[in-house]
Amino acid sequence: MIREREHPAPSGWLVLTVLLVAMPLTLLAVPVAVQRSEPLLAVAAIVLFAVEAVCLGGFFVVNPNEGRVLQLMGSYRGTVRNAGLRWASPFYTKRSISLRVRNFESGRLKVNDNDGNPIEIAAVVVWKVVDSAEAFFEVDDYANYMKVQTEAALRNLATRYPYDGHQEDEVSLRGNTAAVAGELQKEIQDRLSRAGVQAIEARISHLAYAPEIAASMLRRQQAGAVVAARQRIVEGAVGMVEMALELLSKSNMVNLDEDRKAAMVSNLLVVLCGERDPQPVVNTGTIYQ
Repeated sequence: MIREREHPAPSGWLVLTVLLVAMPLTLLAVPVAVQRSEPLLAVAAIVLFAVEAVCLGGFFVVNPNEGRVLQLMGSYRGTVRNAGLRWASPFYTKRSISLRVRNFESGRLKVNDNDGNPIEIAAVVVWKVVDSAEAFFEVDDYANYMKVQTEAALRNLATRYPYDGHQEDEVSLRGNTAAVAGELQKEIQDRLSRAGVQAIEARISHLAYAPEIAASMLRRQQAGAVVAARQRIVEGAVGMVEMALELLSKSNMVNLDEDRKAAMVSNLLVVLCGERDPQPVVNTGTIYQ
């Protein structure tokens, strides 16, 4: 596996200053050598000037949060990350790679959850390149590789959890978003370990039942909500009836036998648990008539 290593590229301004001073001096040396009848010195000055001219092709600019991958005849020579004007051998191939933080939002994928229900799911991944050598040489296209592996990890995650949890301690896609996001980030990072890419953050951006079962699941959720609400209403009504009987017993206001208590409990539960307001009935006789 090819790992990134830093290439010590000198400052381009320093090299430029040296070349701007050396090249005129080299040109002046040519007529001086001709006047002194020293052809070897003249040839050496011409060759040196040509080398200095070739060195002008070694300048390149490194922007902030950018790297330059250097290659020589197919061999990796290193990466320059220091921003500014830099100089390296003009025979090096200098390829730019962005080290900035990027966002990727997957398309809406249709997949079956752990219960076999078809759902639609999408995710947003925040990522960046951390190893330029791996990104360039270990995978063909690191950006496309990241997108494909993210969608594969998202599909795999959706099949491991149900959309809604049926038990209190069961992890679900809708009820445990933070835990699911952590699992998604870990799985994406495991898949990108050879591409020189780091998944900084991953979270689900869209989650819904597939259109063909959305209406049925909505009715199921509504029924569950109604049952839960009814359960709380009944619990509260029973507590109120118990409190009423206890207060009547303590105050000795009315002495009720077991049949009258049963009738009272029945009437109070109907009043408290009914969906509509009760209609009052005035009893002008006794409680037994």
